[in-house]
Amino acid sequence: MENKHIAFSPPDITEEEIKEVVDTLKSGWITTGPKTKQFETQLAQYCHVNKVACLNSATACAELALRVLGIGGGDEVITSAYTYSASASVVCHVGAKLVLVDTAKDSFEMDYTKLEDAITENTKAIIPVDIAGILCDYDKIFEIVERKSFLFKPNSEIQKKIGRIAVVADSAHAFGAHKNGKCAGEIADFTSFSFHAVKNLTTGEGGALAWRSIDGISDEEIYKEIMLMSLHGQSKDALSKIQLGAWEYDIVAPYYKCNMTDIMASIGLAQLKRYTQLLNQRKHIIEKYNQGFQNLPVTVLEHFGTDYSSSGHLYLTRINGKNREECNQIIVEMANLGIATNVHYKPLPIFTGYKKMGFNVQDFPNAYSQYENEITLPLHTKLTDEEIEYIIQEFARLVS
Repeated sequence: MENKHIAFSPPDITEEEIKEVVDTLKSGWITTGPKTKQFETQLAQYCHVNKVACLNSATACAELALRVLGIGGGDEVITSAYTYSASASVVCHVGAKLVLVDTAKDSFEMDYTKLEDAITENTKAIIPVDIAGILCDYDKIFEIVERKSFLFKPNSEIQKKIGRIAVVADSAHAFGAHKNGKCAGEIADFTSFSFHAVKNLTTGEGGALAWRSIDGISDEEIYKEIMLMSLHGQSKDALSKIQLGAWEYDIVAPYYKCNMTDIMASIGLAQLKRYTQLLNQRKHIIEKYNQGFQNLPVTVLEHFGTDYSSSGHLYLTRINGKNREECNQIIVEMANLGIATNVHYKPLPIFTGYKKMGFNVQDFPNAYSQYENEITLPLHTKLTDEEIEYIIQEFARLVS
């Protein structure tokens, strides 16, 4: 096992993905076109929804969801202090006020009591974070927004139709996760998925936005609005404009540019065919880790239960009794052994950009406590059983 180089999260690319990309390159159509539309259709079927919109990132998906909802200046949006910046930055992009909530004690999920307390008459959306691929308690979140609906003041047609605070899930990690018989994408009002290079299913960069049907507003209407916003507000996409003599188009508003390309979608189409097998491999690795760490001073996440199944995106551990400095030393020692690890996440109030907005990490003690002894181990489908055993053996030795 000497000279090992175990990467943290390399993409799992096979000849199938390469063939699909070559087919796209040979087709003469490499930007948003037939493959992207095919990928959207297959994703919608997978998530049990009527429509899905593919864009160039999960961040773009979350931002456009907020824009479709008509959220902007004077509004408030709540998310977790324990997440990657994208969950929060989209709130700032649309001009709304960012409200951060601490996690529950010994949990990576928001404290739902604090979430309820944070709701005001200006709250228009909540962004729950499905960290590591484990779905949040959406039943509880929906109970809270229904209970607080008397405070809700809609300021757009879609907000009136929903009739309460919108739940806009950050499911960047959770494509393929299930809870109570439903899968990610069909649970929240809007759900953004990431297909970034390190995700379970990758398109290199990329993301998809799924949503539940809303009474009184057609799915096609929402889809059309997202497409307009993703391509400069142009009334025809390139595919429509290639019809003979059909060059004419309108710009309905000075919008944004965040479309997915057919090259990206072709990778996704091949990955989606293999996805059940990829999820099973991740489950196998998680079970091996869980077994290997049973008698160690390590707390791990429960990815699988009687009523839920994670996408198995990240293997987060907390080293009991250690502080951040001691955990960082373990990370260095693992690196010296050829094992790449990571930390998920620094709470947002630690970062300069969020400090400048007035956030102080001392106001989020539970989130800080989660971060202080967290180490994330490699969890990807290129790992061999031999490598998994090596990681278990060395990690166990270092944390004991």
